[in-house]
Amino acid sequence: MNARTDSDLRVGLVGYGLAGSVFHAPLIAATEGLALDTVVTSSPERRAQARAEFGEGLRFADSPDDLADAGLDLVVIASPNKTHVPIATAALKAGLPVVVDKPVAGTAAEARGLAALAEERGLLLSVFQNRRWDNDFLTLRALLDSGELGEVQRFESRFERWRPQPKGGWRESGDPAEIGGLLYDLGSHLVDQALVLFGPALRVYAEADVRRPGAQADDDTFIAITHAGGVRSHLYVSATTAQLGPRMRVLGSSAGYVKYGLDPQEAALRDGKRPVAGQPWGLESEAMWGRVGSGESPLTGGGRPVETAPGDYPAYYTAIAKALREGGEPPVAAHEAAAALDVLEAARRSAREGVTVEVAL
Repeated sequence: MNARTDSDLRVGLVGYGLAGSVFHAPLIAATEGLALDTVVTSSPERRAQARAEFGEGLRFADSPDDLADAGLDLVVIASPNKTHVPIATAALKAGLPVVVDKPVAGTAAEARGLAALAEERGLLLSVFQNRRWDNDFLTLRALLDSGELGEVQRFESRFERWRPQPKGGWRESGDPAEIGGLLYDLGSHLVDQALVLFGPALRVYAEADVRRPGAQADDDTFIAITHAGGVRSHLYVSATTAQLGPRMRVLGSSAGYVKYGLDPQEAALRDGKRPVAGQPWGLESEAMWGRVGSGESPLTGGGRPVETAPGDYPAYYTAIAKALREGGEPPVAAHEAAAALDVLEAARRSAREGVTVEVAL
């Protein structure tokens, strides 16, 4: 954690559950020029947890409404999905720049409404799509830039888990108002990555199932995207995968790239490790590197190992601090999140009706 200075931009964080405590608070505190000033939570346990890590000077509030007059420079919203739009709207109307965890909203129309409000008020609005700074995503971008794979034809990407027993809570609620389920959770990341890499979606087909006894929201979902440029993305999100597939398999006209295993940053943050400027972060062992090649499986020695780029979640808030001080576009703009929501809405309709859905460009 950086020592606070008088010139730091003061940040208010709404919510101190998984997103707030594991991702946002540590990354904000580690960013030069930002200071975690106020946390909105009414839980005594979560207040004690936050104070133990970030010091006695940390302030607390019971309600997001208390942030309007707290002298803040940025509000970060890491509360349950259904609260994102009302809290972001109130903050923007109070003249405060906003970062919202994904999904920014339940619909693309709501996301575009927030974007319009932020533009009208001349305020920053950004969506926390941290998986753009995963190690595998950064490595793949470099391979695409090099042209080594040739013309990409198919992109397979997975966030698969083996969690046969539901945990409960709003993330697994069947109430549509909660915006729960894996389609809008991990699916938000996979769709965002696919659009960043391969451009707008033309058509979407999806299958969504509720597999586990007692589960209410989708826990095993597949999304197929036909991109305007011709690439086909096949995206998998599941909590019921007894044998995990490759994190990414990218097939091009010259070669393919296959990568197993998850980026290590989330596990490190959950374990209490924190990024420190000038020290290694987001590194993985050589045994986990992906492979590039053609004609043979990487599991039988095909292709050559490709060093995985370091993951870099801290880059998101570094870019936020720069945008607040210097102006310019934030690292993830609200209109990009709205485009991803167009795809998620199309996927939900496709799964419900058993049809392929056209996406307006």
